[in-house]
Amino acid sequence: MTVFGIGVSYGLATLIAMFSGMPIAFALGAVAVVFMAIYMPSASLDTVTQNVYEEMASITLLSIPLFILKGAAIGKSRAGQDLYSALHAWLHRVPGGLGVANVFACALFAAMAGSSPATCSAIGSAGIPEMRKRGYSGGFAAGIIAAGGTLGILLPPSITMILFAVAAEKSLGRLFLAGIGPGLLLVTLFGLYAVFRFRKEYAAARAACDATGQDAAILQRDEFTMAERFSALPRVLPFVLLLTGVMIALYGGYATPSETAGLGGLLALALIAVIYSVWRPSDLSPILRSTIRESTMLMMIIGMSLLYSYVMSYLHISQSAAEAIVAMHLPRWELLFAILVMVIMLGFFLPPVSIILMTAPIILPPLRAANFDIIWFGIVMTIVMEMGLIHPPVGLNIFVIRNVAPDIPLSEVIWGTLPFVLLMMFAVLLLCLVPEISTWLPDIVMGPEGSR
Repeated sequence: MTVFGIGVSYGLATLIAMFSGMPIAFALGAVAVVFMAIYMPSASLDTVTQNVYEEMASITLLSIPLFILKGAAIGKSRAGQDLYSALHAWLHRVPGGLGVANVFACALFAAMAGSSPATCSAIGSAGIPEMRKRGYSGGFAAGIIAAGGTLGILLPPSITMILFAVAAEKSLGRLFLAGIGPGLLLVTLFGLYAVFRFRKEYAAARAACDATGQDAAILQRDEFTMAERFSALPRVLPFVLLLTGVMIALYGGYATPSETAGLGGLLALALIAVIYSVWRPSDLSPILRSTIRESTMLMMIIGMSLLYSYVMSYLHISQSAAEAIVAMHLPRWELLFAILVMVIMLGFFLPPVSIILMTAPIILPPLRAANFDIIWFGIVMTIVMEMGLIHPPVGLNIFVIRNVAPDIPLSEVIWGTLPFVLLMMFAVLLLCLVPEISTWLPDIVMGPEGSR
């Protein structure tokens, strides 16, 4: 069979395995092993475990379970709720300040946890009930948390970016730095939309109040004294200092990403032990259980995705696909558009981890040939994958929100997230027009990439 035929059958087999309901890791692994048995030497089956181990034997990947430990330590304690409460106390006078506080809380928590579902769960469990209680519509409240949670894969320490750095063989520190500018851009866009949407809902509530004489909850304002504002800080500042210290250690060259992740995990455990008295085995059990569960799931997906990519490369599927894309001689921006559309379509069915590891061997060579900055593309691709977290049918964050707030209809959650999808599209357009939003910080801190 020709390479084209093998490639088509490989893709069809993958789709069948995915839609069969089989877990993603096992679906990818099963397809890879079957094609190894059919098209590769029989001895290759004896080295499946060795291949998976060698593909995963990366010191960078070691940081993933350690960052997950740090996120679980913070997410399973009251740190997320206290962070949200402190921001609300300081931003309550801003129109839509409660929504803005949730956006900032998601951003800060994402920067500490590095996980999108953890951010949605931790901030949403506190933020959504508070917003609903104060008259925010269910879709608006859900959209803010779902979109804010996506920052977990953009702001460092993003697990998704760790995998992209491994797949693209790029500096993880540079990639982390490149995500900060676009992350702040999205935080700003989300915050401005929260203010705009609040004004609209507030005006509608005011008109209804004037017509009926009934005071809506959204018309009521919270008041905090200066003493109450400062009293909310002591429990939050240690975690902000932890985030700052981890960033300094990583970007200052004092520690490798794995060392930084280990240090962050241990310090997070120490902080929740001191601040929240979480030190007994019964208290630590949910944290460790969550860490093991999520780490095992991710590492299984990573391992099987890498095996899948290895087989695809051995059978020359990825090389032939890359050569076919180059042979089309598309203008560089049309090439980028086609690739991003493909990523969006894959986002309908796959999580970011699988998308990166499955597509990197195919899309990166043509992008390099077209002289695109791969670090910049990694950020653009991450934002596009963020959209996949909040649009159906997979929309992982949508289902996290459904668990946090089951009383909000699924249709309301989906409609509430759509404006944020449009904002992400706008951010991608801005990054294409002004790539310096992403590249200026790593160039300042680490120097231009080509100069070293």
